[in-house]
Amino acid sequence: MSRRKQNRKIFTELEVTDAGAKGKAIAHAPDGKVVFINNAVPGDVVDVQTTKKRKAYYEGTAIHIHTLSRKRTQPQCEHFEVCGGCKWQHMDYKYQLEYKQQEIVNNLTRLGKIELPEVTPIAGSASQYFYRNKMEFGFSDSKWLTLEQIKSDEIIEDRNALGFHIAGMWDKILDIKKCHLQQDPSNAIRNGIKAFASQHNMAFYNARNQEGLLRTLMIRTASTGELMVLVQFYKEDVDKRTLLLDYLKDEFPEITSLLYVINSKGNDTIYDQEVICYHGRDHIFEEMEGLQFKINAKSFYQTNSDQAYELYKITRDFAGLTGSELVYDLYTGTGTIAQFVAKKAKKVIGVEAVPDAIEAAKENAERNNITNAAFYVGDMKKVFNEQFITTHGIPDVIITDPPRDGMHADVVKQILNIAPQKIVYVSCNSATQARDLALLDETYKVTRVQPVDMFPQTHHVENVVLLEKR
Repeated sequence: MSRRKQNRKIFTELEVTDAGAKGKAIAHAPDGKVVFINNAVPGDVVDVQTTKKRKAYYEGTAIHIHTLSRKRTQPQCEHFEVCGGCKWQHMDYKYQLEYKQQEIVNNLTRLGKIELPEVTPIAGSASQYFYRNKMEFGFSDSKWLTLEQIKSDEIIEDRNALGFHIAGMWDKILDIKKCHLQQDPSNAIRNGIKAFASQHNMAFYNARNQEGLLRTLMIRTASTGELMVLVQFYKEDVDKRTLLLDYLKDEFPEITSLLYVINSKGNDTIYDQEVICYHGRDHIFEEMEGLQFKINAKSFYQTNSDQAYELYKITRDFAGLTGSELVYDLYTGTGTIAQFVAKKAKKVIGVEAVPDAIEAAKENAERNNITNAAFYVGDMKKVFNEQFITTHGIPDVIITDPPRDGMHADVVKQILNIAPQKIVYVSCNSATQARDLALLDETYKVTRVQPVDMFPQTHHVENVVLLEKR
């Protein structure tokens, strides 16, 4: 027996007391150490098989439930647990929101040592399922088999899969029959492609051997009703490619933008690939308060359109603009927030490291007849310097929406140096937000906090904080 297996323990009848980072449930072992459990709900009483042992904690899986928590609910999706995408489907949405808010308060007070005002109750999502506007699926010729399938005598001849990667297994794909994350016709398109491709002997990709024809599928929907479908092929096969794309064009006439990519490199990313428009246009439009945003295959746009609108309204409200302010929008992306607040500001300056995103921001601003917004490309810690401030002026308000890693220390230092009256900090990771707030704490007081749930059924949560000069 391997040493790793010898180290595994079984703890019986542990009471699950809390939800922790990354959606894990928390209990305590008889020796007092914390146990992080990947498949339980606070309030459960469970037997746990440990999978990892560390100095301060264990990780494990619940193998038997003695008492079901009152916080539980019936998961909607048949792929729950195996898929691993929506880890909190078994927890009632009311409690999901409670634990998300609790995580933000804990991070800001414990990690950041920030003195908080009363935190506004988290803004829940009106749609708890079918809320995502972008989904990506992988093709595989050797689908993931469940434990039941492996143990059974059933001979599974069709090993093709079109679905999601199994967590931690780069070459295994779980075949998805119905996903509850994206509205129709997403499931119909995915299932239709799988059936048609199998029927016409189109080879599904094999990641280990780097062979096959069909590689990935991306579906984007918009609140305008427009629809984008992109099929990524591993190699060119004109006849089969045309056959599949014609099927999609004819079977799903609602597709606004039908695209494809031929990608023979080692990974699936399309950002360095040529995207070819097969039918319709090469983009779709998203709309918000009359503003139009052009979305192409490579564009970043918040994946929950309805909640993005709520998030942006909160951001604008926190900024408290009167029409006379110069606003800097750091990490502006495609300039969505910048354009959303522009009508309430004197001028908005957006900064972003990705050149394509800035091009899109400029194009969207022109389309929306926004003349008081300007966009600049560059690495934030380098471009956001004294010369930049001298050229564009000292902002009255800074809006910042950095990636998960938070703001670079040089960026925080420069903000402190120019000391605007207000900072609105939008974050998708309250731990790194807490770190940055601690650095700003000497000059700024946190006066408003508003969590926003963008991703129901998961542990992820956004948070908006208003900082005002002390």
